[in-house]
Amino acid sequence: MGSSPEITDTWYARPGSEQDVVVSTAVELHRNLANFPFPERLDDSDGARVMSIVFDAFNRLEDSERYQTVAANLLDSNAFRIMRERNILPSDEYRNAGIILRSDGKVSCTVNCGDHVRIASFFSGMDFDRPLVITGKLDSDIQHFVQFAASYDFGYLTSSIADCGSGMRLSFSAHLPSLCMLGRIRSLSEEVAAAGFSMSAEYASGGAGVLSGRNFDGAALGGYYRISSTNCISGTEFDQVASIIALCKKVIDAERAAREECRRTVPSSVQNYMYRAASIARSSVFVTLREAIEITGGVKWALDMGFLSGINETDLHSLLYRIQEGHLRYVLDNGKFKFEDDVSGSEDKKIERLRALILQEAFENLQIQHNSAR
Repeated sequence: MGSSPEITDTWYARPGSEQDVVVSTAVELHRNLANFPFPERLDDSDGARVMSIVFDAFNRLEDSERYQTVAANLLDSNAFRIMRERNILPSDEYRNAGIILRSDGKVSCTVNCGDHVRIASFFSGMDFDRPLVITGKLDSDIQHFVQFAASYDFGYLTSSIADCGSGMRLSFSAHLPSLCMLGRIRSLSEEVAAAGFSMSAEYASGGAGVLSGRNFDGAALGGYYRISSTNCISGTEFDQVASIIALCKKVIDAERAAREECRRTVPSSVQNYMYRAASIARSSVFVTLREAIEITGGVKWALDMGFLSGINETDLHSLLYRIQEGHLRYVLDNGKFKFEDDVSGSEDKKIERLRALILQEAFENLQIQHNSAR
């Protein structure tokens, strides 16, 4: 088993179904070792013991050579940032967590990160089946070597009461620019909450203003949202999966219907958004992260509307990770670049310059579909 994580495996570079709306799907299992306090109450000695037990369990798997383990406090600051950007670590506070990555990039595990063990799998597009199978098998395999805390009445015991029961958190990321344009995000959020799920901005709030010239109520940066289960205790695992699949299909239908309505009623606003996204990407010397996410969302919207061609959904999904600061710093550290004299002396300027170059390269084959953009 390796001792340091590779950061080149990319689940998000693979195509997925319904990717015009559903960007990605995630399944996360929360587990805790029996006879240990929850992580927030662990002292340093017990925390190290839990990490050792979990790492040893992975080392004893039949396919242990596929896994790499590392303590988060051994990562340099940029490697830690990349773990955050790829949703492997949930926040900066987990400096003493453990990280386990599989070589194909389809599954990861954290130790002492809210719970003793959190097994997560992400897939592009709408796909709950494969991450459920992957996380379920890994959960079953490591239980040959560790005992998880569970109760006949409450199911798996977790650090949060809402996660007890199945201990299974389900979520999907959705691109909803048409609903943003029509001002329907708030009502959708209320429907999502009524169904027992939460809806939040995937990256940040306050989107659309950069490209549209005006803001929309509840708009997220780039039009990207994450919809997640709020508890694991209601119903069986089958019920929980069925509920989020039904909601996911409803969100897909709502965005696609809104897309057609935008095409009929506000085509000029859509074209303005599209043209500004393409022109800013192609002509800018520096691009901030917020601008890059908004630009990528704008190009994706135009592609899904049939107004643009020359790039595919998978490349746009990958771009959301390639423009992140941690990834760009990794590229700078491992490549040879010659920047303009007034850029080369500033790390921040080099990051924004490289981000602009990556966008320009990604969009070099963009073409306007005039028959659709009338």
